[in-house]
Amino acid sequence: MRSNGHLAPARGALTTPRRRKRNRVAKQHALINAALKLFAARGYDATTTREIAACAGCAEGLIHRYFNGKSGLLLALMSAHASQEVKDLSTSLPTQPTLEDEIRQIVNWEVDRMWKDRDMFRVTIPHAILDAKVGKFVSKVGPQRHAKAIAERLQRHKVADRIGNKQIEAIANAIGAIGFIFGFMRPAVLGQDRKQAAAYASEIARILSRGLSAEA
Repeated sequence: MRSNGHLAPARGALTTPRRRKRNRVAKQHALINAALKLFAARGYDATTTREIAACAGCAEGLIHRYFNGKSGLLLALMSAHASQEVKDLSTSLPTQPTLEDEIRQIVNWEVDRMWKDRDMFRVTIPHAILDAKVGKFVSKVGPQRHAKAIAERLQRHKVADRIGNKQIEAIANAIGAIGFIFGFMRPAVLGQDRKQAAAYASEIARILSRGLSAEA
């Protein structure tokens, strides 16, 4: 076909690269999701790349092509999980009228999120402890980014200016730690009653918020 005297590009010429990119992203997501499912059920070491590929409905070679093997797939899983956490934290929670309400809301959300993600933590934490490279990677893409996202939410409140950035950053890190301890460690690892653990976290958030109110 011609357009204004010039040959028009074939209909598929512009869409094929985009389609390939979408297909690649879809396959990467499928492999990451399959890896999480199998790692959580069988353990990282016992899971083979062949099993992951079969679960994802992809060729096994794509794991090596996209992620440089199973270890790279684990890191990609961690990175994708951390990115989704930050996105959810930034978009899924309404802004509260006061900083104190914001802190309590985030603590409760963190506790629930840590419990829901317990299978992921069971896979990644042992590797972060035993492998310094993985531990460094987790620290970079996980707690640091997460604390930054929490701090950004807290800084939306005017009273945060009177408290100071350093204290806001410290509070953000404390919130992350509270969520991890009472949302994952106590109920998932130590077997404590989940409702009781959540109640402790909520009470700590209330005390923390009260202290900030008095200081501000």
